[in-house]
Amino acid sequence: MTTEAGPGGVAPAAGDLLHLTAGEVVHGGWCVARVDDTGWVVFVRHCLPGERIRARVTQVTSHFARADAIEILDPSPDRVPPPCKYAGPGRCGGCDWQHASLPAQRRLKAAVVRQQLSRLAGLDLDVDVEEVPGAESGLRWRTVVSFAVDSEGRAGLRRHRSRQVVRVPECLIAHPLVTGAGVSGRSWPGAEAVEVSAAPETGERGLVVTGRRPAALAARPELAVLPAAAGSVLVRGRAGKKTPVRGRGYLTRNAAGRTWRVSLGGFWQVHPGAADLLAGAILDALKPRPGDSALDLYCGAGLFTGVLARAVGPAGTVIGIEEDGAAVRDARHNLHEWPWARVHQGDAGIVLGRLGLAGATIAVLDPPRAGAARAVVDRLCDPDTALRAIAYVSCDPATLARDLRLLLAGGWRLDRLRAFDAFPMTHHVECLAVLSRDG
Repeated sequence: MTTEAGPGGVAPAAGDLLHLTAGEVVHGGWCVARVDDTGWVVFVRHCLPGERIRARVTQVTSHFARADAIEILDPSPDRVPPPCKYAGPGRCGGCDWQHASLPAQRRLKAAVVRQQLSRLAGLDLDVDVEEVPGAESGLRWRTVVSFAVDSEGRAGLRRHRSRQVVRVPECLIAHPLVTGAGVSGRSWPGAEAVEVSAAPETGERGLVVTGRRPAALAARPELAVLPAAAGSVLVRGRAGKKTPVRGRGYLTRNAAGRTWRVSLGGFWQVHPGAADLLAGAILDALKPRPGDSALDLYCGAGLFTGVLARAVGPAGTVIGIEEDGAAVRDARHNLHEWPWARVHQGDAGIVLGRLGLAGATIAVLDPPRAGAARAVVDRLCDPDTALRAIAYVSCDPATLARDLRLLLAGGWRLDRLRAFDAFPMTHHVECLAVLSRDG
């Protein structure tokens, strides 16, 4: 039974109903509120700053509580009806801001970026989040979707901070090519997840089916009779090894004026307009010159490596570093027309420890959400190098701010920061930090 939290300084309990006023937005899609009588901090989803709400507590820790807004008593002018009926308390956790207009979403994301830069890097910057072309409505943009599979073999999307699978017949932020694979309408016995990847530029699509027993899963008759529209199909075990079931196992992507091979399950920007936009932003940021020596750390399938190789020309060199074996194979295939570009496989910090910065004059790094390894940041801060500029691409403003603090302490100067709405309806935002130093 739930109760209304009352005065007396008692911490709320899971299930309590609270009357709150939503405060500032914070990283992760939450707004901060405080219980009037106790000052207890509550992080609330499904509300907007300034709204008076009724919220149900979902979790309590020793320092704060989490809650869902279940009733909006005084709505913000930025509030809109969520386009998806599965977006809301207790439902699918894939979207954070469907209840906010797109301009409001970008203002909220800009506020979070500013907040993280101030708190973690001591920077006070104006930030605007730019629209990424190709999804003006904020829907139908996501070209990679990982569906969870429940114990009955039914595919869906998970609730927020939960293992529970919510059956969503059609995800509204998924690209039509992803939805057209029909994953949510089929049975997937023996599977734990089904990832669908699509290349809108070429119309290609592929599936990676993950399970505890990949050999048995690959032999399932259900996979053998998947319609041709499903495209390439791979099976992956928990250890990551992939077994081809059908097709060539990769997609052909278009960006920066050419095609790129990207293995299923490999990294590529999920917004159809992001790869092109970021490739151009990297060139604008680093201004590579013929004869430059460039580093591309965490290079993936080699998009930025190739863009830089084309710019520096045969008088220059480009070194890419990537840990994932399939991505390295893709990058070497994608870069074959530029023999002055080479890709090394391994942990970026370890490879740099062996190679040094190899005389690089410019560098780009696009690390995973966890940010750059400390060994990489330390190496970039070596004063006895020829590096003049760094472009740091990040999908997490908190780890970006953490690494910027270290780079600034190591002698770098932040010249510019751009932010892009590459993940509409969610709290995620893509940033590009441009750094330089004298000498």
